[in-house]
Amino acid sequence: MAQKELPIGIQDFPALIQGNYLYVDKTEYCHRLITKGKYYFLSRPRRFGKSLLISTLKAIFEGKRDLFEGLWIHGAGSAEGSKIDWKPRPVIHLDFSEIVSRETPLATSLNNEMDALADKHGFPRTEGSYEQKFRKLIQELGATQPVVILVDEYDKPIIHYIDKLEKAQENREIMKTFYSVIKANDRFIAFFMLTGVSKFSQVSIFSDLNHLNDITLTPSFSQMLGYTHAEIQQYFPTYLENLETKWKDTFPHVMGEMKAWYNGYSWDGEHDVYNPFSILNLFFNNQFGEYWFATGTPTFLMKLIKQNRHTAFDLEDIERSLSVFNTFDLPNIEISALLFQTGYLTIKHIDHETQSVTLDFPNKEVSRAFSYHLLAEFADKTNENTDSLVRRMLGHLKNGQVDGFMEAVTALFVDIAYPIHPAKGSSITNMERYYHSMFYLALRLLGYNIQAEVLTHTGRIDAVITTADHVYVVEFKLGDAASALAQIKAKGYHLRYLGSGKAVILLGIGFDPETRNVGGYLVEAV
Repeated sequence: MAQKELPIGIQDFPALIQGNYLYVDKTEYCHRLITKGKYYFLSRPRRFGKSLLISTLKAIFEGKRDLFEGLWIHGAGSAEGSKIDWKPRPVIHLDFSEIVSRETPLATSLNNEMDALADKHGFPRTEGSYEQKFRKLIQELGATQPVVILVDEYDKPIIHYIDKLEKAQENREIMKTFYSVIKANDRFIAFFMLTGVSKFSQVSIFSDLNHLNDITLTPSFSQMLGYTHAEIQQYFPTYLENLETKWKDTFPHVMGEMKAWYNGYSWDGEHDVYNPFSILNLFFNNQFGEYWFATGTPTFLMKLIKQNRHTAFDLEDIERSLSVFNTFDLPNIEISALLFQTGYLTIKHIDHETQSVTLDFPNKEVSRAFSYHLLAEFADKTNENTDSLVRRMLGHLKNGQVDGFMEAVTALFVDIAYPIHPAKGSSITNMERYYHSMFYLALRLLGYNIQAEVLTHTGRIDAVITTADHVYVVEFKLGDAASALAQIKAKGYHLRYLGSGKAVILLGIGFDPETRNVGGYLVEAV
């Protein structure tokens, strides 16, 4: 059987099926939603399949059984027969990615949308405010049969203006008023689902939706969006073969490389999924690349990180209370919660005893791209300039040219300004930690096997860079290069590599706090 076409950018379920595109069957999850509950909230990053899920649910509730032939929920030929009754129900589908516009006030857009829905369903338009129109629409549609309400990208009116706090707060209050009609009209509602990127706290939008079942971290729904390893093998065999054929001489284990690049997303700390958008583009182009990251560069996040004086060490392998995911609100944005909800960090482990969660980058695509953008933001350079300097560093290390490597490092640090400086009282400890984190970001971008350990809160980094022919043992200190080199020897960081068959090079780098750049370096081959 010929492999179906890849559904890149197709979020409409009927269009996907009728166009004979490949669909990874997630309908068993849809059945679970429909039969196990009534009110749901789900948060997932952009381009992770939220819109396709909503469209699939819409087709199910509209009774379009023919579209589901061959899929789990269809039930034809199964011992128990049909999974659901397939009785058509009235559906209100709200997609805020289409409703929201910077040119039109949100209240006006909601009024227009309610009028359009009244027209669509053959009801006379209602006078009054948007929430009055929404209430009337629910009651009229649900008069003879309870209505299904599916809301996609509910938080777009806020996220769209997150860099304009006053406007975001204004839109939040409008949305709170809009959703206030839901709870009081329960008898008219058969099913309600809200999806978005972020969850705002119980004192804002969700104060009138506190009966929603938040399944964002529910283990049984952790793989509802995204592709599992088994699903990729089952649904993409031809594309996998093409990928392995092209890259077998470059990567001994192509599937392992694919996993390193695009897997690693988890919402329960146990089950991982691949980024579906990146996988589809990988198979289409037969080329590894930063597909998901490129569709939404997090400029605002970078600026927020810089403004709040975070370092690279604050953004990886971090532990937070699970409660942080229930307190996300304006204007007090917790950066780790925001990075998790937007997909730049993911759950690596949940400690249910302490109700804490460990967050880190999900994979190579996100880690590398995020590091590039973060380093460019701190260095006040373009991504192209940062990339050029990193490539220079890479080439020099490959060839054992330490002087050239240090020239590139110096050039990178020329424009990096310590964000707390020149505030009086700034500690040397904070300054050292900050510059160490910048150096660490640069090392991580080299693509070699980098081992870096933050030994204390001062941010001291001991780094080991392994290339094909060299092992570099690096110490980066705020102070003189001699003490950095002496510390490498005193700690014996290099001893385990002496029998590796590679040239072992010790590199002590001293950073000058006055010039805020490399003050000197010492090299010793052992």
